[in-house]
Parts: sequence; structure tokens; C-alpha cells
Amino acid sequence: MTSATNVSTQISNIPMLNGSNFKVWKDIVEIVLGCMDLDIALREEKPTSTLENLSEVKIEKCERSNRIKIMIMKRSIPEARGSITEDKDAKQFLKDVKKFLARNEKAEDCLWSRSPSDAERYIYVADGNIVGVEAI
Repeated sequence: MTSATNVSTQISNIPMLNGSNFKVWKDIVEIVLGCMDLDIALREEKPTSTLENLSEVKIEKCERSNRIKIMIMKRSIPEARGSITEDKDAKQFLKDVKKFLARNEKAEDCLWSRSPSDAERYIYVADGNIVGVEAI
């Protein structure tokens, strides 16, 4: 029971991912998975299965590590769940999360990086008067 409680506590300590904490989130995910000995999917390339090694423990451990890692990451990514492709590879999933956040951050910066200029706030009419614009 202590082991299950410890795993639950470690997973609960992973912060929810938002647009501004990717690096911290990724570091904590990697630490937690390393402590749980589930980081093999990040450290090593997936072994290829052949007829000789189909039942090898290393392949099974790598696939299990990969599956659990993706589940743990998805748990802490609330708004991106439907927007990120369902990869079977944890490394690719992590890259997709990073791309998704970068794309959203660029869009947000474009929309909110500056206040409108005077030329954008007002309409200049033909008779020289200035009319304020509240919303366009």
C-alpha cells in the first residue's frame, strides 16, 4: 500500500501544464518518472522486435514505460488533451505538447502584446472630427 500511495503522491505533485510553465512541468515529469523507473521511454530508443526477441523483457518494459508516461503527462494537460495528437511514442508526444504550447503562445502574443495605437482607437471622419471606437 505504501508503494501505491507514494506513486499517487508523486503524480499529484506534477503541476497542471499551462502556457507558461512547460520547462518546469517537463523537469518535474522527468524527475517523477525517473524515480518511478519509468523514464526508459525517454532515455533509450525503443528496441525493435524481431522473431528472436519477441518475448524479451526489455521490449515489454519499454512499451509499459511509454504507455504510463503518456498517461501521466495527459493527466496534467487539461486544455490540450483533444488538441494534441494521440501518439504511441512518449518522446513524440512531448515534442507535440511543446509545439502546441509554442503555437498558442505566439497567437496570444499577437493578440495581447500591445495596446492599440491612437490611429486604431479612433476613426477620423471627413470633416476633421475624431470619433472614438469602442469595439470593432
